[in-house]
Amino acid sequence: MARIECLDGLRGIAALWVLVGHCMILTGFFLPILGQPDLGVDLFIYLSGFLMVFQYDLRKSREDWRKPDVWMGFWVRRFFRLSPVYFLLLTVALLAGRAMYADRVLIDTFVGAPLQMPERYIDASAANFLMHLTYAFGLVPGYSYRTPLPDWSLGLEMQFYAAFPFVVLFARRIGWLAAASCVAMLAVGAVVALKAMQIAFPMPSFLALKMHMFLAGMLIAAAGKQKVPYLLLAMGLAAIPIGGQRDVLHLVVRELLLIIVFGLIHWRSTSLFDRASAVLGSPPFHWLGELSYGVYLIHLLILHAVAAWAIARWGHGISSAVRFLPCFRDRGACRLCRCVRNVFAARTAGPEARKEAARHVFPAPACGANAGGGDRCPLISR
Repeated sequence: MARIECLDGLRGIAALWVLVGHCMILTGFFLPILGQPDLGVDLFIYLSGFLMVFQYDLRKSREDWRKPDVWMGFWVRRFFRLSPVYFLLLTVALLAGRAMYADRVLIDTFVGAPLQMPERYIDASAANFLMHLTYAFGLVPGYSYRTPLPDWSLGLEMQFYAAFPFVVLFARRIGWLAAASCVAMLAVGAVVALKAMQIAFPMPSFLALKMHMFLAGMLIAAAGKQKVPYLLLAMGLAAIPIGGQRDVLHLVVRELLLIIVFGLIHWRSTSLFDRASAVLGSPPFHWLGELSYGVYLIHLLILHAVAAWAIARWGHGISSAVRFLPCFRDRGACRLCRCVRNVFAARTAGPEARKEAARHVFPAPACGANAGGGDRCPLISR
């Protein structure tokens, strides 16, 4: 089995979950679970852990993972999988940062949220740019949450890729259950040490904070005929109270997500999971999965301006639920689809076409905090 179709749908749902959650945060509207975008990121992490082991199993007959050149090939593939679109949008985000920060101040003031640190938006320094180009930002608290993009998880992902060959070799030596347990204990020990040294990350961008979640996803792929021990250990790992919110709701949802992913992979013989898998592998969900990475990266660039536009135009004249609808459905969704299309088209185009695509991502000046009553919804100022 070289491809599991339902994974496209799961990726798309995870991206949509993050998008909806951020729409709610930026409009002051809230629904339980849907208004928690961090849970969508946790689903992404499960899927990432699963896919890396799944791909390893497909390749292990022709690749000797004891050789460093195999590790290097893996790292190069993963780097170029993530980086082209990310570097393009990183450049746009840093250039647009001041306009986005003006929008965010307007939004947070209106909805009564604490103001964001300005450095997250306005630091376009060479040092910040270099830290993100090298993906080293996730290791340094002061740089781990310092762009308008939700890219803290990309630094986390790259750290996971760096560690993955060593986890695989360890698992080959002592078995997946023992290896996952040992690596999780090392991660927890690292988190305890960070706390003792009073080192805190604004987001869980350091691998030790989320390694237990990656390991849970890896165990889904590693489960053989004896599935129950793998599922039970994965659930135990997902319940470790580090690297995110620790309330009962988050714990329950994380466990349910893990069971659902496990069931879609291993319990296809049951009618419920078979029908769900077929739906998630259908063309609309496949399309959503293909767009998921671009949607995840670009959506905050769009939503800041759309939410600021809705606030500037209607203010308290509409409820937060009504304000959420144009941000998510009309202007936000339509512009988001156009932007993702342009960005992905630029990946295979020449230099001039890439410049043109980047220009069309942000075609008009921003209204943001300076907006009047007009109905335009541009994104950045010239």
